Amino acid sequence: MTSQRENAGQTLEPHFRHDLTFDNGAISRFNAWFFTAFARYINHIARSHKRAAFSELEPGAVLEIGAGTGANFGYLPPGTHLYAVEPNLRMHARLRERAAAAGVTLTLLGTGAEAVPLPDESVDEVICSLVLCTVPDAERVLAEVRRVLRPGGRFRFAEHVAADPESIRYRIQRALRRPWGYLFEGCNPARNTPEAVASAGFQTLQVERRKLRHSVFFPVNTAAWGIAVK
Repeated sequence: MTSQRENAGQTLEPHFRHDLTFDNGAISRFNAWFFTAFARYINHIARSHKRAAFSELEPGAVLEIGAGTGANFGYLPPGTHLYAVEPNLRMHARLRERAAAAGVTLTLLGTGAEAVPLPDESVDEVICSLVLCTVPDAERVLAEVRRVLRPGGRFRFAEHVAADPESIRYRIQRALRRPWGYLFEGCNPARNTPEAVASAGFQTLQVERRKLRHSVFFPVNTAAWGIAVK
C-alpha cells in the first residue's frame, strides 16, 4: 500500500498556505509546552483508542493532520514518509527535534488542514488524534482528507467527542466551550466528530465510542476512534 510517487522515489512538493498558520503568543507557547509536557500521559489515557485506530499502518506516504509535537511518531512503521500539517508555529521546533530523534522522515507543512498543500490522491494514509475538535471547519478538513487520499486509502482518527446530549457531561461541555476553546486554541469539547466523518463521503466507516479511562480531563473524556476507507 505505497503511493506511486513514493515508489518512484519522489517527494511530494507542497504548496504552502502560510496565511493558515498562527502564533497566538502566550497561548500558543502554553499549548506547545502542554502537549510536550503531557504527551506521555495523553498517550497513556488514549492508548487503546490509538492502538485500535493506528495499528497496521503501512509504510508509504502518510499525512498527519495536526501533528503537534509528534505524539504519534511511535505508531509509524519504518519506511514511512510523514507529511505533517501543523499550523501552530510554536510546535514546529519540537516537532522537528522529535522527528530527528525518532528517525522519522518528515516534511513539515506549516499550514492549516483546510487547504492541504498536496496533490489529489497522493497519500496512502491520513491520521489524526485530538485534532478535529479544534479545526474551524471540520467538513472542509474532511473533504481535504478525501481529496489527498488515494482510492482505497484510509483515514484513521482518535478524538474526544461530544457526550450524550442528555448527560450532565454534555451540559458541562457546552458551558465550557468558550473558555476551553480560548485556552486550547479553538478546541470544542462538544463536537460530534463521528457524525461529521460519517457524512464526509467515505466508502466504509468503522467507529467505536469509548471513554478515555483514568483521565483527569473530565470535560473531554468521551472519545471515539475510527477508520474510514475512501
